[in-house]
Amino acid sequence: MKTLIKRNTKLFFKDKGMFFTSLITPLILLVLYATFLGNVYEQSFTSALPDTLNIPQKLIDGCVGGQLISSILAVSCVTVAFCSNMLMVQDKANGSIKDFTVSPIKPSKLALGYYFSTLISTLIICLAATAVCLCYVAAVCWYLSAGDVLLLILDVFLLVMFGTALSSIINFFLSTQGQISAVGTVISSGYGFICGAYMPISQFSETLQKIISFLPGTYGTSLVRNHAMRGVFAEMSAQGFPKEVIEAIKDSIDCNLYFLDNKVGIYAMYIVLVLSVAVLIAVYIFMNVMKSRKTK
Repeated sequence: MKTLIKRNTKLFFKDKGMFFTSLITPLILLVLYATFLGNVYEQSFTSALPDTLNIPQKLIDGCVGGQLISSILAVSCVTVAFCSNMLMVQDKANGSIKDFTVSPIKPSKLALGYYFSTLISTLIICLAATAVCLCYVAAVCWYLSAGDVLLLILDVFLLVMFGTALSSIINFFLSTQGQISAVGTVISSGYGFICGAYMPISQFSETLQKIISFLPGTYGTSLVRNHAMRGVFAEMSAQGFPKEVIEAIKDSIDCNLYFLDNKVGIYAMYIVLVLSVAVLIAVYIFMNVMKSRKTK
């Protein structure tokens, strides 16, 4: 499996098209978000506050910056995984997968070889994107502590694991470049909405909110947002903002999530995300083993 991971990782970085496509996606999102969604986030933030409150511009910039980078990272960790996982489909398209399936390699090891190589490639790109996002926040207004940065990196790692597992299951059914391009386009355009990155879930209808509350990616987005904006909320509290106002802001930007009208805690979000990753990986391995048995 170690050899498979090395082989797949090297091939990914050797393919300049796949690598640069994956690398440039978070950077494009950062430019687009800062250019077009910055004002929308700022208006959404200020509209949730009473007119009697005098809000420093630095605090507004810090809140908008935290919301921007949390949205970018929540989307990139999943969409980049689909780009990084194209190698699995390419091996099917050019027939390389047949060389592996006729050799004495266990289907579980073959599946995990693709999974871990995609995880490594995606993690490298997403950590680079995290560094760029942190530089953006530092340029706008920095309220993060060292603990917030470490937790943000942990969130990115878990989301990359989730995105890699999800892409592995979906790509399992694909066998051509056209299919992976079509699926990648759908995921890139649609995932941001259903995970609450493009638009806060609180702005959806109640029925849609309940449906989305069953999706693990939603909790991953909320984790990133909580840790990216914890310092901002702490500064608000230090400046005398009423607790009710801070909670209303958290509700409006999905830092607070509710499952069937029950507030979901941070630890519960971690549990949901970790269990989802474990289940998806188990399903992915099971699918590969069953396919191998059927072929034999």
